Formats: sequence, C-alpha cells, structure tokens
Amino acid sequence: MIMVILSSSCEMMDTHPYSVHITGTRNVNALNIRVIEERCANKDTIRFVLTGDTQAWYDETYDMVRSINALGNIDFVLNGGDISDYGMTEEFIWQRDIFQHLECPFVTLLGNHDCIGTGRQAYEEIFGKPNFTFMAGKVRFICLNTNALEFDYSRPIPDLEYMKSLSDSAKTDSRWKYTVVSMHAQPGTEVFNNNVKNLFQYYVRSYPSTLFCTSAHDHNIGANDLFNDGIIYHRSTSMDDRMFTLITIMGDTYKYEYIKF
Repeated sequence: MIMVILSSSCEMMDTHPYSVHITGTRNVNALNIRVIEERCANKDTIRFVLTGDTQAWYDETYDMVRSINALGNIDFVLNGGDISDYGMTEEFIWQRDIFQHLECPFVTLLGNHDCIGTGRQAYEEIFGKPNFTFMAGKVRFICLNTNALEFDYSRPIPDLEYMKSLSDSAKTDSRWKYTVVSMHAQPGTEVFNNNVKNLFQYYVRSYPSTLFCTSAHDHNIGANDLFNDGIIYHRSTSMDDRMFTLITIMGDTYKYEYIKF
C-alpha cells in the first residue's frame, strides 16, 4: 500500500499542470520567422490572418485552421496571445500542435493569461522571447509584450528601450519601408502601463511608415484610432466568436475583412 501511494505521488508530480516539461517543437516563432522571411522576401503584397485569445476553445481553433487552409495564399498567421487560459504547460502544447496543422507559418505573442503560474516560462520554451520582430517583404512586424499588469510593474513593460533601439536601427535598414506594431493588450486597457502610453505611441509613430497596429485581449473585434493620429489599432476577437481578420498589405495601403468560419 505504501509503495502504491508513493508511485501515485510521483506520477502526480510528473504531470503537474505547472511543471514546464516541454515535448515537441520548441522555438516555434524563430523557426517560422525564417519561413515567413523567405516566402515574403520579394513580395509587394502580403496577406496574413490576425487572430488571438484561442484559450480553451480547441474545437473552434481546429475549425479556424481548416478555414484558413481553405483560403489558400496566406503568407502567415499572427496570433495575438492568450493561447492558454490558466498558464498550464499542456495548454501551450495543445494550441501549438493545433496551429501546426496550418499550411502557412505562424507566430504567437505573449498574452496576460499566458503569464499565469509558470506560463511565461512555458511560452518562452515553446515560442521564444516575448519581444521579437521580423520582415515580411518590405514590412517590419514589431511584436511586443504589453502585459505590464502581469509583471506587477517590476520591469519596464512595454520595453521602451527595445522600441527605441528598433527606431534607431531603422535608419540603416534599407529593406524596412513599412511597419506594423503588434501586441496583446493595447493602450487604454487595464493590462497596459498607461503611464507610458504616449511615449509608447511616440515610438510607434517613429518607425518607417507605420501602417497600423494589432492587438487582442478585449474579446471584441474592432478597429480604432486610439490616439487620433491616423494609426488604426485592429483588434481581434476571441475564438468562441468564430471569426478572424484577413489583412492584405499592398505597399503603403492595406485592406481588411472579417471572416466567419
């Protein structure tokens, strides 16, 4: 009886929801960014899907993947974060494995729910660093961690130094003609550090021809000019709404449509 109890206890420890035991593909964002940059290197038109807040809606996420694959000619999918509900390692693995059925590459941002428990560690093991950037044709996508509330304001989030360094590097990067800035929680939400929202937007405006920004978090699809400066924030909705945004960038212009599935 004692041995059974010990065995059971060990098994429970091995499968603890907040143990960071990763199986399968790691560094997903870096791997897929290589594919995105190769596929889009000589393209003037970029088509991508904006989604987010997949959380515990696994069946709906499967259906979305099938819908995106049926569209064809999609360069990549941008997941705005909150792929987990409780920050459990298995949630990240399940969602990663669903998204790997896409016929195009995808990248995933860090959401506030993804920071619960050991979620941030699981996210970094599977997807990579919370701040990252990549080129799609002539467009640089800047993907930022804006979940200040989840870090108790213990460090600068958003990382303004990182944003400034990108602004400085733009001066010598001849490939970089246009910009899209992506985040999970947009300025004005309870998760964002609104003490620095104006400085944040200063850097957003400092990049070459910023076309628009993207966010998730609110579970409510929409498009708003938050700072009345002409830069629209496009917000995805949660997966239970069974809807995503298809965005097509054509040089210095773009169009978008909401697609139900």
